[in-house]
Amino acid sequence: MAEFRVDEALDGITVQHFLRRHCGVSARLLAKLKRTENGMTVNGKTVRSIDILHGGDRICLTFPQDDSAIEPVSLPLDIVYEDDTLLVVNKPPFQPVHPVHGHRTDTLANAVMDYRRQKGETYTFRAVNRLDKDTSGLVLIAKNSFAHTFLATHTQKRYNALCEGYLYNSGTIDTPIHRQEGSIIRREAGTDGHPSITHYTAVWQAFDHTFLSIWLETGRTHQIRTHFSSIGHPLAGDDLYGGHRTIFQRQCLHCAVLQLTHPLTREELVFHCEPENWRKMLEDFWA
Repeated sequence: MAEFRVDEALDGITVQHFLRRHCGVSARLLAKLKRTENGMTVNGKTVRSIDILHGGDRICLTFPQDDSAIEPVSLPLDIVYEDDTLLVVNKPPFQPVHPVHGHRTDTLANAVMDYRRQKGETYTFRAVNRLDKDTSGLVLIAKNSFAHTFLATHTQKRYNALCEGYLYNSGTIDTPIHRQEGSIIRREAGTDGHPSITHYTAVWQAFDHTFLSIWLETGRTHQIRTHFSSIGHPLAGDDLYGGHRTIFQRQCLHCAVLQLTHPLTREELVFHCEPENWRKMLEDFWA
């Protein structure tokens, strides 16, 4: 459920135009709301999309009930934040976000669906950002389709990574990325492909590794892993892109910060989550 107040300056606008232009409701969701009993009400009364709104009106949306084919499975779930609209969790490494071949019941989606069942809620699993199985960190989950659509364009992420070799100061990698010929997984950086821009700041250096803070202008598959491999600094543990697994058993990549605008309150929210202590793991290895 979501509630919006009509600003005085919008007096005379139709329900449809208000929801589409000022609330970010998609045409698809609007069509579903029309078919949902009491899907759209104004000041407690059911309305049509062509009805007129007045300044001060409160329009309430009741979203259609979701169905989910994902099996609920009792698994550990590290919840960072939750309200009626969104859920933020810290995904551990080695766990897929969605069920895939070979991982049908051990994913983040399975864990969230079980948590949902325990609370008696009915939303399906809608991850706004997706992390590779071996990447850890913050995952944002929307509890309805409106929030999912809104958050897709109102969320920013910052990553931490540990790369091999020494990098200093700040830099930008601006190189297109394309799928490697003959592979359905691996990507390559080169002169052709999709434009891809990665910004980074080196935070510390130790034992021939550099800890990085990273933010992206684009969100290509394996963008961070591909870009740092392309400049001769693959992520530690990322053997798909040239990293070594002598110390780390997975790519050292972590979604550390989520900054978003709340779909209903329009409040700016920021969530932080630290990665594993990679520096201590380096120190222990070389002790």
